[in-house]
Formats: sequence, structure tokens, C-alpha cells
Amino acid sequence: MDRYERINALHRILKAARYPVTVPRLQEELGCSRATVYRDLAFLRDALMAPVEGDGEAGFRYAAGESDRFELPGLWLSSEELHALLASQQLLKRTGGGVLSTVLAPLQQRIEGLLAAQAGASHWPVERVRVIPHRGRRLDEASFRTVASAVLERRRLGFEYRARSTDETTRRKVSPQRITHYRDNWYLDAWDHEREALRSFAVDRVVQARLLDEPAQDLEEGVLDQHLASSYGIFSGEPKGWATIVFSPKVARWVADEHWHSKQQGRFLADGRYELKLPYSVPRELLMDVLHYGADAEIVEPAMLREQAKSHLALALAQYDR
Repeated sequence: MDRYERINALHRILKAARYPVTVPRLQEELGCSRATVYRDLAFLRDALMAPVEGDGEAGFRYAAGESDRFELPGLWLSSEELHALLASQQLLKRTGGGVLSTVLAPLQQRIEGLLAAQAGASHWPVERVRVIPHRGRRLDEASFRTVASAVLERRRLGFEYRARSTDETTRRKVSPQRITHYRDNWYLDAWDHEREALRSFAVDRVVQARLLDEPAQDLEEGVLDQHLASSYGIFSGEPKGWATIVFSPKVARWVADEHWHSKQQGRFLADGRYELKLPYSVPRELLMDVLHYGADAEIVEPAMLREQAKSHLALALAQYDR
């Protein structure tokens, strides 16, 4: 059996034992060497905090009075799984301007402690896991925690919101529905009680956030999905139409592997180009993504969206004709 199986088996043996279990018996039941038994006992005691007591001659057991209360932690992973978790923790820690750094520090210490106990290393080169944010915005850690707490505790939330488009500051009282991470930034999807409508707020524009005593008003998942997830990108609302975009053979294979929308439809054309169809509500974000590909992307329809793309390109070109 592998180490995961051995630790679980060792735990069951010691938990069921009324008297100390000798090392030869543990060797026989676990199918391992004497040295391995001692290593597993040490790991169970030091890393998993099991109440192991005894010595090599008289045998080992769980301390009286502690056996019934102790269980293996719910998170007990192999070294490979802990490595993957440590890498994932680095991703979370460095996402959103490091807003989760303080919160996740104890988790990293615990993971590194488990790894050290398993492999005998005291330092793990987490700096070799690189996370390079792309156009992420700085978050206030206190505001982020309050927003996340409101979502998870299902409580109403009050805050001031400074809209980027108008630079206007307004006071909001909302029932948070979801917190969404999209393109390296966090958004709060919430029911705005004054406006009686669903709204999405950039969390980095939320200030003076405070939990309110009133419980949040929950909307049905179907309503949220229809309003917040049916259209393209973070700009929510009922889709106003479908866009058809054709990409050149040079970028076709890249676009074919990209996820633009849950309802997107794509196919390769006979000449090697790639045709992508997807619904959209507000065209702004879709236009930004299409124009990102420059001459390798062409909006075929609808005609209005095509004309908007032409206008954007003309305005951009005019900047260079001065």
C-alpha cells in the first residue's frame, strides 16, 4: 500500500486498539519495514497532531481520552497533491494585487509544514511559481473581505461606489448575489434595492463597505444566469443579438482553443479561417476583444456592429494622421 493508505490504516489500528500495538504487529499489518513504521508514527504525531504515545518496546497507541476525539484532518494529501495545492495557493495569493496574501499566509505555512514532515525539506521554492497579473486593478483588502463576507453570509451590504465611467460617487444598499473574478479583477453581482435591478460593481471601486443586519434578498439561480451569464463578458443583460467574427488562418488555431462565451459556436472554414458566433449585449467589450486581433479578425455581422468596428478603427487611424 502507498503512504496515504498506510497512514489511514495506521490511524484505524491505533484508534481501535485498547492496548499498545507493537512495532512487529504494525509491520505485519501495514506490510512495511520497521523504519517505515517509525516514520509513519512520527508523521501521524508531528504533522497530523495525532495523540500517539508509547515507545518501541511496549508498543504504541492513542492517548486515553483522546482517541475518541481525534480524527484525521479532512485535508490529507500526497506530496504531489500538496505541491499542486501550494502552486494554486500562490495563484490565489497573487491574484488581484495580492489582496488575499494576509488571509492565505497561515494556509501556506500549514501546507509547507505538511510537506516538510513528508519529505524532510524545510523550505519550498514557491518563488518558482510565477503569476504575472494582466491589467489587474489594486484592491482594498478590507473592502474585499467585507464584500466576500456579505456574499457568503447572505447579508445586505452598504457602500459608496465611484463609477469609472462618470466619476460620480453614489451610496448603494444591495443584496449581494455573487462575487465574480473576471480578467484579473473582482466584481460584485448584486440586487440594488433603490434601483430595483441587478447590477455588477467593480470591487476596486467599492469604498466604506459595511455589513448590514438585514438578510440578503436571494434571487433564483435561473434569474441570475439569465441576466448575468447569458451575454458576452461582464456586461450583463439580455443578449441583443449574435455576432459573427471570422479570424485569419494565422490565428485560427489559437482562437479555436479560446473560451469566449458559454454558448459560442465555432467552425473552421474551408480556406483555413475560423468562424466564431456568440451572443452579446453591450458591444463595447466584444469590440475590444475583436480589435485586439487587428487585421486578423473581421466582424461579418450584424451590420451595426461591423460599422462600429470600422468607426473605432478610423478614429484610431486618425490619431496617427495628425
